[in-house]
Amino acid sequence: MAAPKLLFLDCDSTLSAIEGVDELARLRGPACFKQIEEMTNAAMDGRVPIDDVFARRLDIIRPSLAECAEIGRRYVERVEPTARTVITNAKRQGWTPIILSAGYTQAIAPLAEYLAIAHVEAVRLDFDAAGQYTGFDRDYPTTRNGGKPKRIMQLQMELKPQRAIMVGDGISDLEAASVVDLFVGFGGYVQRSKVRTAAPVFISSLSELVAHLS
Repeated sequence: MAAPKLLFLDCDSTLSAIEGVDELARLRGPACFKQIEEMTNAAMDGRVPIDDVFARRLDIIRPSLAECAEIGRRYVERVEPTARTVITNAKRQGWTPIILSAGYTQAIAPLAEYLAIAHVEAVRLDFDAAGQYTGFDRDYPTTRNGGKPKRIMQLQMELKPQRAIMVGDGISDLEAASVVDLFVGFGGYVQRSKVRTAAPVFISSLSELVAHLS
């Protein structure tokens, strides 16, 4: 069997227009939304470590399982317009798409299903029998800076790909540039200056990715 080609795709502000954690905060009202949005942007712009905000945001919001399902619906509603076609065509060309995210597994699952992406690498949230938040997988790599390249390297060791590409909008995505064959910065929803400056390729629509998948 030929070695796979791995296409790693960020979720928030890349495959979908929204930031899932910010949308969960929006359910708590405008003050909570503003607070969480500021924390998210500070981490994604590289002004503060992801570690500093990851647990704090969840402690503030304490999302329920039902609310995660609601965010899953919003991910699909705000999906990047060309994502489904691009991913279908990439698979035809032998690429294996993988969602690699610091978002939450239960919220991302509906989007992955919609896009027919079987492999999701994200952070599992824990809930009690009533669906109330009890915690998250603190050991998962993407809960901290350096987590995405770490997880990519683990998968490279396991799957021995012939090529790997990472696509994303944030600093945590850019960190993976040194461990993939190509990093593609995405600015379709948010253009982060550090990512735009450092990315070898920068696109504003996933349709522009097609030229780099041959």
